[in-house]
Amino acid sequence: MNQLFKRNITFFAVPLLILFLASACDKDMSVVLDNSTTGDVNVALLDSFSVSTATVQMGDLPSSGSGTLLIGKATQDTLGTVKSSAYFRLGLISFAQDIPEAAVFDSINIRLPASKPVYTYGDTTKAQTIRVYKLTEDIELKTLSGGIQNDALPFFVTGPSLFSDQKFAHEPAEIGAATFQPYMNLLDTLKIPINKNVGQEIFDLLKAGDQKVVSNENFYDYFKGLALIPDENNTAVLRFSDTVNVELSYSYIATDGTSKTGAKTLSIVDKSFASNNVEYDRSQTDFKGLTPENSIATSATGGLTYIQAGTGVVAKLSFPSLKEFLRDENISINKAELVVETAPRSLNQIFPNSVSASLLVADFTGVPVSYLTDPYIGSIQQVPHIPGTQTGSNGKFIFNLIQYLKNVKSNSAYDESSLYLTTNMTELSNSFNTTFLATVNGKPQIKLNILYTKFK
Repeated sequence: MNQLFKRNITFFAVPLLILFLASACDKDMSVVLDNSTTGDVNVALLDSFSVSTATVQMGDLPSSGSGTLLIGKATQDTLGTVKSSAYFRLGLISFAQDIPEAAVFDSINIRLPASKPVYTYGDTTKAQTIRVYKLTEDIELKTLSGGIQNDALPFFVTGPSLFSDQKFAHEPAEIGAATFQPYMNLLDTLKIPINKNVGQEIFDLLKAGDQKVVSNENFYDYFKGLALIPDENNTAVLRFSDTVNVELSYSYIATDGTSKTGAKTLSIVDKSFASNNVEYDRSQTDFKGLTPENSIATSATGGLTYIQAGTGVVAKLSFPSLKEFLRDENISINKAELVVETAPRSLNQIFPNSVSASLLVADFTGVPVSYLTDPYIGSIQQVPHIPGTQTGSNGKFIFNLIQYLKNVKSNSAYDESSLYLTTNMTELSNSFNTTFLATVNGKPQIKLNILYTKFK
């Protein structure tokens, strides 16, 4: 076998590609094969990359302008409870004073269109309740400060926004509620009736042409917005479109004696003033100490880690010995592939997995500074989830890491950097998709495969 191997290596031969596996191990060893016959090519096999893994809760997640409203509450035994409430500001879409003098107010209703495609997270076999509250606090965009050059802010915070941890004060008494079966495939629009006193007051202002309703800026001062909050006994998070309409219906007798009806409509005029407030309770789980300020090493959770949209939970991956390996100027990296295996899921799973994933590059302080990009076209590297088989084999995410390795080798800004495995950014703001990483012997199944050539 050794002779055959030697016969296939010639002086200045085609570069030899050696596969390196970096998995969650603690050993450090180096094996150098006898290269006396190759002269200018050293063939080395190393297994010296320990992968440090942890679960991280990202903070400062922009939530406005996602196009969707997430409303509900769901509990997963391993991870605890997630809850999402929607806050938004309403405006008039027409300022025409065209309500007939004889018109009388009839009703006011919120119409919430179900999102397409349909999305649910949790148990939808039980009835769900959504309660409506009138805000007493202005919805205001928040500007974060991250130092002189904002270098302490995540790269995805690009300006004033509403963030997923923001709440706004509301009246203690609800002004409307709806209890319904969440058959979202059959539901086109959820209708929530609102207290008639609220509608009558707005109707009277519109009919009289009051200053409070001659512009949206004036209307925002008068009517600050709504909060849609799930009941504490809810079991699922539901996704709605932010194309919300609040209809004030009225009727009147026309001059010809016939009965007529009409309506005035409020909607979310500026989508940047609509957001989802996300809360979580992990107090009864192994992740009870997980906060934006405190990550949890997988050694403290039996190797278990996960990624979750909505809450912004990511899996942190770092390779402590990688920089030292890349310092060798005689090494040429030909290919680098990160394979992250995911735990198998049951066919009737009510908690959806991530459809695809991305990697964020985090600096030495843990702040995400960029996406991992595609090395060939420079766009965000977003890889599909390769599902496991029905027999229970693991799923996978596979990333091209060659550009990241080149950056680690040549750019000191990447010293002590790490990678955050996350759901794609679209999922992050409009779902709670969750994926567990597979484990073996209490360690996540993560491999860094490096194909390289080493010259003397």
